[in-house]
Amino acid sequence: MNKATDAGIDGDQCALRELATGQLWDRAAGEPLATLILAHGAGAPMDSDFMTDMARRLAACGVQVVRFEFAYMAARRLDGKKRPPNPQAQLLEQWREVYAQVRQQVAGPLAIGGKSMGGRMASLLADELGVDALVCLGYPFYAVGKPEKPRVAHLAELRTPTLIIQGERDALGNREAVQGYDLSAAIQLHWLQAADHDLKPLKSSGLTQARHLQAAAEAVTAFLRG
Repeated sequence: MNKATDAGIDGDQCALRELATGQLWDRAAGEPLATLILAHGAGAPMDSDFMTDMARRLAACGVQVVRFEFAYMAARRLDGKKRPPNPQAQLLEQWREVYAQVRQQVAGPLAIGGKSMGGRMASLLADELGVDALVCLGYPFYAVGKPEKPRVAHLAELRTPTLIIQGERDALGNREAVQGYDLSAAIQLHWLQAADHDLKPLKSSGLTQARHLQAAAEAVTAFLRG
């Protein structure tokens, strides 16, 4: 681990910006049970409320989290201009680079995953990289408004142990649609009641997003421990 992370950071302030690599680290108290590299979705950065909240909850559960930003989002941070995601080949290559960097810095189990697009890109590389596990939060099984064109072919052949946390009413993969897919036996689905793509439930359900995010963090922790 680098000197900055060895220095010792208060648990509530443990996210560290790695200027050289553009990464944020959320350390678990004590020896982490695993490290999870977590990529952001298409429209929000690595330090969005969702990503920050989830990373802190996971760290509190004993999972060390490393967040990073794809090149198009890092550029937006510099000049404020919105850009579409980089071509898939570039996103995958950046994933490979980040994984190699983190693998050199940590010992023990190393998982990859992400929110929406970040998780989908990770799923395309999990077997290739030989990661210990894959974690996807709000998986985009199809593009908005295009449930007739699912993007699941590679998920039928996936060998890496995988956990997908999905809202029952996710507009990019609701429960009814996903149950009809031929998914690999390596994939576990954890459904959150009445939740959308951001794991936010309907108010009428009596549930809260905070409760769902905590449930997601605990499910991921149990999965990585197992």
